[in-house]
Amino acid sequence: MSAQLRALAAEICYQVIDQGKSLSEALPKGQQKLPFAPDKALLQEICFGVMRQLPQLETVCQQLMDKPLIKQLRPLQFLIYVGIYQLKFLRIPDHAAISETVEAARLLKGQNLTKLINAVLRNVQRKPELFDFCQASSAVQFNHPGWLINELQQAYPEQWQTIFTANQQKAPLWLRVNQQQISPDAYLKALDEAGIAASQPFAYLPVAIKLEQACDITTLPGYAEGWFSVQDAAAQHAAFFLAPQASERVLDACSAPGGKTCHLLELAPALQLTALDRDATRLQRVTENLERLKLSARVVAADVLDTASWWQGELFDRILLDVPCSATGVIRRHPDIRWLRKKTDIAPLTVLQQQILQCAWQLLKPGGTLLYATCSVLPAENSEQLQQFLAQQSDASLLSLPELGVNSWQILPGEQDMDGFFYALLHKAA
Repeated sequence: MSAQLRALAAEICYQVIDQGKSLSEALPKGQQKLPFAPDKALLQEICFGVMRQLPQLETVCQQLMDKPLIKQLRPLQFLIYVGIYQLKFLRIPDHAAISETVEAARLLKGQNLTKLINAVLRNVQRKPELFDFCQASSAVQFNHPGWLINELQQAYPEQWQTIFTANQQKAPLWLRVNQQQISPDAYLKALDEAGIAASQPFAYLPVAIKLEQACDITTLPGYAEGWFSVQDAAAQHAAFFLAPQASERVLDACSAPGGKTCHLLELAPALQLTALDRDATRLQRVTENLERLKLSARVVAADVLDTASWWQGELFDRILLDVPCSATGVIRRHPDIRWLRKKTDIAPLTVLQQQILQCAWQLLKPGGTLLYATCSVLPAENSEQLQQFLAQQSDASLLSLPELGVNSWQILPGEQDMDGFFYALLHKAA
């Protein structure tokens, strides 16, 4: 089983880096092949770790191998990264990490490479100096692609290193209490009685609860009863900022997987809420979340830009616009993003974001509010989008975000232990 786990990890990392699949797609399929929860968790730990440390793992290999393995042998190159990651970063006995990784090579049809893999890993074991990266490039030192390092150095000259350090950390487990089922205080008490340490960091956002240690959420009190959802505290601010009122018409324009949709309804169950998303498969998650939390909304699979296919002609009081973005604010939670996202992706994304913003604005009532949100840290997707939009729309103005007293909020990764996020609240003149 241990050799199979390592072979699966190598195949998953290969699928992400060489084939462009996301960990969210590839990892669950690998975990399905493992019967025990601890093995599923270890598989995730290894895959996430290789994604976080990839440039350094590659650099170590370059010092120990004449050339990397190519073509049909590429999964075995990733198996070597899996082995090195275990030796350097996990508390697995060295002999077990090496022997199981070598055995995994046989499962990957690499019988002829077992001696090479064993030699590389033995050298890593004996030579800690291989991990001295002081003279290496910034991409290796910070384990991020060069283009992203350059972008964030320019945008955050005093904070860019802090961002990359935060991206290398494991994200905490945040819960959002479903106030329609249980109060935040009562749920904190239930966690305490179950021996689960948790805190409530935001006085103005009492539903946001952070667990001191991650765990299997299905074992938490009230999972089946819909007492809570898993949602980072940064994302939990969306519904709070939009502040929907009973019976209002509200549009969640890019709603999948449904966390913010459900939060809006938890705040105001009588909303006439339309949950829209162009991805019908991901939209199924919205329906599942609504059912589990005992909430109701109009769920529509359609592109917000194609209003003729879904809009019923009546303007909305409030619109949540969590637009498609680079996701550069959630790299600590999805470490593969740094390798899947390319610099050339950003310009088309900003065009799409502006199109969606302009389109949604036409669906908003005079006197209504629109919350623009991304999980990006790139100014081109955030502050610069707002500047462009406000220059074109004379009936648009920025409102102060509740409790913060600022017109927009760029949350950086790790800030108050949250994901990176951006918010701006826009008002349409009556």
